[in-house]
Amino acid sequence: MPDLFPRFAAARLTEVLADAPAVLIHGPRQSGKTTLARSVGEPAGYTYVTFDDGATREAATTDPIGFVADLPRRVILDEVQHVPQLFSTLKAAIDRERVPGRFLLTGSANVLLLPKLSDSLAGRMAILRLHPLAQCEIGRRPARFLDRLFGGDFKFRHRERHAEELMERIAGGGYPAAIALAAGRRRARWYQDYIETLVQRDVRELARIGSLDALPRLLALAASHTARLLNVTELAGPFQLSRPTIRDYVTLLVRVFLLEELPPWYSNRTSRLLKTPKLHLGDTGLACALLGTGSAELKADRQLLGQLLETFVFQELKREASWHEDRHEFFHFRDRDGYEVDIVVERGTHEIAGVEVKAAATVSGADFRSLHKLKTAAGRRFAGGVVLYGGETSLRFGDRLYAVPIPALWAET
Repeated sequence: MPDLFPRFAAARLTEVLADAPAVLIHGPRQSGKTTLARSVGEPAGYTYVTFDDGATREAATTDPIGFVADLPRRVILDEVQHVPQLFSTLKAAIDRERVPGRFLLTGSANVLLLPKLSDSLAGRMAILRLHPLAQCEIGRRPARFLDRLFGGDFKFRHRERHAEELMERIAGGGYPAAIALAAGRRRARWYQDYIETLVQRDVRELARIGSLDALPRLLALAASHTARLLNVTELAGPFQLSRPTIRDYVTLLVRVFLLEELPPWYSNRTSRLLKTPKLHLGDTGLACALLGTGSAELKADRQLLGQLLETFVFQELKREASWHEDRHEFFHFRDRDGYEVDIVVERGTHEIAGVEVKAAATVSGADFRSLHKLKTAAGRRFAGGVVLYGGETSLRFGDRLYAVPIPALWAET
């Protein structure tokens, strides 16, 4: 058996299986959902069934009641977005016998947006979002960055700077199959095949669209816009498609986890905040492959490095949050005077923290101006703010404000 990377969501999956009749693991194709489900489920007696198999999919679609009646007592149903007809039958089975952990589902599209699922399994299903690998999972050591962020636990510390390694991490991304390949032609080919499979299979199933060939080109354009405010007019520019059509395509790419829209954070304390979402690629390895960019190109293009570094940090924070016991929501902050905080994290309903991202190796008090704005807007809810930068030393820059080297994201301490 190949040496697998640890998935720190495994403990949470085991926990929710003990409580909920159905558990859904959803996230992008090839992010490791099936491996996680089988590694946790099969030792506990779960039988594995995949709807990527055409005959199985046809049987479930033709006779969903008979299909569910014949299932083993504990079962993994892989890629359930292929058979939305099954959801109401699963609901009926759960209502007849409400046993914790009866169904373990996986999906490569955001099946919560399918009305049949959201209506059928509401209140009966726990949801676990699985992302591609976080850097701490690749390094096989758990990280505590979010707890340190909200606890103000960034003591003076010097870390050796490895700029080249950071760029390789950005270009590598987190898809297990991609990072197993050497950087260059083989990895780029894997991503090309990956996007082709998504467009021809998952996207085609989710929506009937007339220009499938436009989606890879739109995704590549979106990669060059990552970490920028969403501007549908700019994205529509190269295409002979209407602005509403391009907006629908962006939404479709969000549904298969290739793009993410980061909503704005705002407070009643100020009316001068912009309310446009930011656009982020779901993984920087995918973004670099779409742009034909490796670590050498990132080193030469500081603007692109800044954008991809911000997306990299955002995705690392989301990945750590996905297995954390506390709920975290993510936003960005921007006002009409030009002050902006790249990432705002809301823990529960009472705490707000801000993260600014800077590729440069030096930091000054001026880099904290936007965090001061966020601190004022958040009031008592403000827990802390950090400028993540390309330097070597963790430093305090005032009350609950710190400059922290980027590797602190995945360092154990």
